Amino acid sequence: MISMLDANPTAPRDCRAPLVTRWMPELAVVAALSTLVTLAAPAPPATAAVRARRSSAGTVWLCRPGQAHDPCAASRVTTSVNATGGTTSGPPTARLSQADKVDCFYVYPTVSREHRTNADLTVQPAEVDAAVAQASQFSRVCNVWAPMYHQETVRALRSGGFFRPAPIATAYESVLSAWRDYLAHDNHGHRVVFIGHSQGAAMLIKLLRAEIDPSPTRRGLLLSAVILGGNVQVATGRDVGGSFRHVPTCTSAGQTGCVIAYSTFGQQPPTASLFGRPGQGVSLQSEQTAVTGQQVACVNPATLSSAPGTLLPLYPTATVPVRGVTVTTPWTSFSGLYTAQCEQVGGATWLQVTATPGSDDPRPEVSATQGPTWGYHANDVNLALGNLVADVATQEAAAAS
Repeated sequence: MISMLDANPTAPRDCRAPLVTRWMPELAVVAALSTLVTLAAPAPPATAAVRARRSSAGTVWLCRPGQAHDPCAASRVTTSVNATGGTTSGPPTARLSQADKVDCFYVYPTVSREHRTNADLTVQPAEVDAAVAQASQFSRVCNVWAPMYHQETVRALRSGGFFRPAPIATAYESVLSAWRDYLAHDNHGHRVVFIGHSQGAAMLIKLLRAEIDPSPTRRGLLLSAVILGGNVQVATGRDVGGSFRHVPTCTSAGQTGCVIAYSTFGQQPPTASLFGRPGQGVSLQSEQTAVTGQQVACVNPATLSSAPGTLLPLYPTATVPVRGVTVTTPWTSFSGLYTAQCEQVGGATWLQVTATPGSDDPRPEVSATQGPTWGYHANDVNLALGNLVADVATQEAAAAS
């Protein structure tokens, strides 16, 4: 999670607030527990008119191809802001020709404000916001499916019972039910990209471990998995042997059937970190308690290798005001502002994100606003969203060749 600080675009550079989200006033209350929430986008005008489709199996779809007011099909038009405040705007990158043969199965992070431990399946603005911010850019490369699920709520965070087995099981069973419904009635032989962040990542770790990893046939459906801020674990020095026995982490561009996973930090995660260290923090939500011989996986989305690279951030415009610059498109990009490199020190593994601004760069910078144990967790997806979409596009092209 991240605090409700007010980013003031007119303040001097050294006094400006860091990059922040515009939602969830509960955050100050749950600061000590806030492990699992992400950056939100502003709700689109049609939020109140969202009509979820309930399948015959009872699945309520937040996003589903062809659904009216689908948040995962929101506009992708983007303005790129450079280090001098110059802007370049244009139409969104065209949808790939292979996209109709690929489905994305997206599971959103902890956003529900319902006053119960597990959320119901009512589509509310918080879920819509998350889908726009994290999943809609992927509509260029796949058909996005996103089920509502009985996720553990912010109330569960506040109560201190977030890692209890029963609420976790309730959340997971609803994701599992949606996946089986989709597979039985809507997959039609398509390759699948799994996408999840935070609690959504934890649910997908459990789902892949139970439903995909053990089966060669199901592994054949897996184009890739983008599992961020969830502590995918591997055996030390290997690409398997932790969360999954057979599904490896990605090690090269165009590799398919593999996992992209990381947690972003600006410095080494401390000993008590919620992310980047095996067997603790968010690992507990996917019931990963092993520590010995284990490390948290890190795959650099900029290179899919051990080499450093430049990130391609994409943010909903209303969440990232830029000093002295007016942006009218739904999305804003900050090309060349960040570099990234996977690091492993002292039992922690993380994606080290470093800002490289110009001398009078007006663009806002990410900050660990909730302290070092969280790092840049709230920005895991959007800091590299352009890279992640490009990674999936490359994997699709490789699979089609």
